[in-house]
Amino acid sequence: MKKSKTQAALRSLSRHLHADELLLNPADCARFKGDKWFAAHQPDAVVLARDADSVCRTLAHAFKHGIPVTPRGAGHGYVGGCVPVNGGIVLSLERMNRIIEINPRDFVAVVQPGVVTAQLQAAAEKKGLFYPPDPASRADCSIGGNIATNAGGPRCLKYGVTRDYVLGLQVALASGDRVDLGSRTHKNKTGFDLHRLFVGSEGMLGIVTQATLKLLPLPPDRAALAAGFPNMAAALRSLEDIFEAGFLPCALEIADKFTLAAARKRTGSKDLEGSEALVITELDGQPSSVRHEIRALERILQRRKPVMLKRALGPAACERLWAVRREFSYALRDTGLTKLNEDVVVPRGKLHELFKLGADLQRRFGMHVACFGHAGDGNIHVNLMVDYSVPASRPKADAALDELFKGVLGVGGVVTGEHGIGLAKKPWWNLAASGSMNALHHSIKQALDPKGILNPGKFLG
Repeated sequence: MKKSKTQAALRSLSRHLHADELLLNPADCARFKGDKWFAAHQPDAVVLARDADSVCRTLAHAFKHGIPVTPRGAGHGYVGGCVPVNGGIVLSLERMNRIIEINPRDFVAVVQPGVVTAQLQAAAEKKGLFYPPDPASRADCSIGGNIATNAGGPRCLKYGVTRDYVLGLQVALASGDRVDLGSRTHKNKTGFDLHRLFVGSEGMLGIVTQATLKLLPLPPDRAALAAGFPNMAAALRSLEDIFEAGFLPCALEIADKFTLAAARKRTGSKDLEGSEALVITELDGQPSSVRHEIRALERILQRRKPVMLKRALGPAACERLWAVRREFSYALRDTGLTKLNEDVVVPRGKLHELFKLGADLQRRFGMHVACFGHAGDGNIHVNLMVDYSVPASRPKADAALDELFKGVLGVGGVVTGEHGIGLAKKPWWNLAASGSMNALHHSIKQALDPKGILNPGKFLG
């Protein structure tokens, strides 16, 4: 569509929306041009939808006129997933932030997509309920964005990822039609599992306007251990010891030497002194069993001769222990280097190979490689720390990324565990997806979005 016709169609959209829902001024729209990644593109318009009806009316209008629509949650993604690379409309869901229901008898929450994850968790916990998915940005990210990327977090070792808590979805399709999928029951085998098709779809198949989420009873107690080791080999062996002893912690994290050095500098934590690798593990459940098991875990970790071993008992103490872990990403940014955060995943038994790959990349390309993350399920954030003030650093970083992804795929891993493909990993989509897998993606996209208006320019074109 010619730009003049597009502008006219965008102006006419105002007839279908409330006066405060449509932004056309470029200065007003500038806030919506990117996320936490490095790409940005100015949208032609922004719709600040109040409700599902506004979402559907916007889509129907865009579908009729062939205008690109890029859905946007809180804008805290790391792969450029909500960058409107083709212009058009950014459809923001930030105003749709109401918790509609938390039901202690059905163990469900019904929420709009703009609800911030931590706010839902806090509201559920006040009623003795538990929403486990806990991405590191949970204080900022939204449920809609979590659904779009199938977000995880440390607790997904025991409890699973966002997909495992989505019971039902209300979805606005590209045409503007609205469909209700799934249910509020905890088991359902009525037809295809269609609601889960939209989990992890990165806004390319439809826009979630309401979610029904599974809740669990809130575990009454928690306990955690932080163990510092003199080297990564001892830390990795301690992970194996934990599983071999029959434990399934709710979280099991690991961090390397460079990450810990940055965290020490940012936080001033003396607990990290002398450690070149860190393991954090947490248990939850009934008080008597948690207290007994954490002592048993402590004895298991002591066999690997940690240089530091710190126990935390109870929710408040656990949160203080985790506070250092939540500073890792910020600490790496404090170095002044550009952090290329890659959320790769390998089979759990291949963690040794992944950390060896990181060390090899560091040596071969002459840049720091900081690794930390969810060791319990093989999802490690491999961060290439790049000095872009050096002219040759950009092609070197691209080559290192290529080697990282090829190495991960070579041991049976995947290129993303929770951030998505977006723009950042688009160059490696054809490497990560077989021809038949790619073709099936395109077939589903064509069926649900025949004009290709939803989040165009990403890995499906």
